[in-house]
Amino acid sequence: MAHSLDSLRSDLVDIVRTRLTPIALKYGYSRVPLEDKIKWKPVVLILGNYSSGKSTLINELLGMDLQKTGQAPTDDSFTVITHQEASGAVEERDGMVLLNDPQYPFAHLKKQGQRFASHFRLKKVRAPILENVAIIDTPGMLDSVAEKDRGYDYQEVVAELASIADLILILFDPHKAGTVRETYESLRLTLPKATSEDRILFVLNRIDECTNLHDFLRVYGTLCWNLSQMTGRKDIPPIYLTHSEHRDLNQRDRPAFLDQLRNQREDIQQAIRNAPRYRLDHLSTYIESHSERLGHFLEALQEYGRMRRNLSLKVIMIGAAVALLTGTVMYGILWQSGIITDSGADMALILASVVGASIMGLTLLWFYPRILNRFHESSLASLPLLTRLEQQNRQESWDQVEAPLRQYLIDSKGRFSLYTVRSDARQIKRASEQIAKEARGRITQQPVYE
Repeated sequence: MAHSLDSLRSDLVDIVRTRLTPIALKYGYSRVPLEDKIKWKPVVLILGNYSSGKSTLINELLGMDLQKTGQAPTDDSFTVITHQEASGAVEERDGMVLLNDPQYPFAHLKKQGQRFASHFRLKKVRAPILENVAIIDTPGMLDSVAEKDRGYDYQEVVAELASIADLILILFDPHKAGTVRETYESLRLTLPKATSEDRILFVLNRIDECTNLHDFLRVYGTLCWNLSQMTGRKDIPPIYLTHSEHRDLNQRDRPAFLDQLRNQREDIQQAIRNAPRYRLDHLSTYIESHSERLGHFLEALQEYGRMRRNLSLKVIMIGAAVALLTGTVMYGILWQSGIITDSGADMALILASVVGASIMGLTLLWFYPRILNRFHESSLASLPLLTRLEQQNRQESWDQVEAPLRQYLIDSKGRFSLYTVRSDARQIKRASEQIAKEARGRITQQPVYE
């Protein structure tokens, strides 16, 4: 089963590599190959406030004490945890390995600099749950911290990791039920741009630290309210209720209300085990969305090229007409004025032709470039006019392609082959209509991963 999933995943990545990446790189739609973010194994990203129980959850998943735990912030690093075949000691590598090894999908994080690299690490350990997925632990979110305090853009790193993750767990604890500023920024601004809602699971962890049912209900209600504010949704997303079964509690200290709630720790573990299945769905969505966006990109580029071509033809035709008319009028004036006779007609014709050619040359060398430059600047100032945005999905697609389209037009100065763009657009359309459909069909034939 796992082999079948890996084979299908490899085929889908190859589709991206051969059909989408060459065009994406050609036009600057992407600065790196599109398959870079999807070429590795399925990824589970774990976010949360400091002391929300991320490390404890990871240790339980792995069946060992790998990550440090504690009430105060204990780890300020992003830690990629993956499988190693050999049993024995944990293999640890620094962030530069992750950033420079092509087998890992993290090269795009190099821009965060050396300070980030020193807070990025790899741990390889033998654990059954890691055979098909990798887990990324993150620094606890804080309330009053800025980029200058961390030395890198925390929200940008979270966005990059979220874009490659197949499952994102966001943990809260009863003491900070969604009130931390970095949590608010992540849920309100960062994650909606980097991933889709179906990849995010909200977890209220450590509920055994609520002293009684009333305390739990107060915490749960507070989290629901804060999530509605942070996500901007009126409907509250499902919230998993969990606590560690290994916590050393005397039976008399155990809150009575816990017996009325099911610890959903196993549900979380099952979701993580299903990450390979999620990866296939996300790969298909990835192909479809990038096919659609690239098609939208090239559609707007074609419209720009068509308008520029029509303007060029119009300027040339007007220049030629003015040159012809001026030469004709000049010839007629010289003839009517008696300045020239029949014997000098050829000379007058030559003179009129020279004047007409001069006007045509002036049009091409002076007016033509200035008119095109004005058109180029006007188009850059009003790019949305190059496309139709009447539907929400079109607007969402445009939000993703407007910036790279603008940059491509600036870099190319608006000079490109309209024929080539049309050919590439047809290829992308075939990918959107045929390849993505085939990929989705193959995925539906796969049994649910257990």
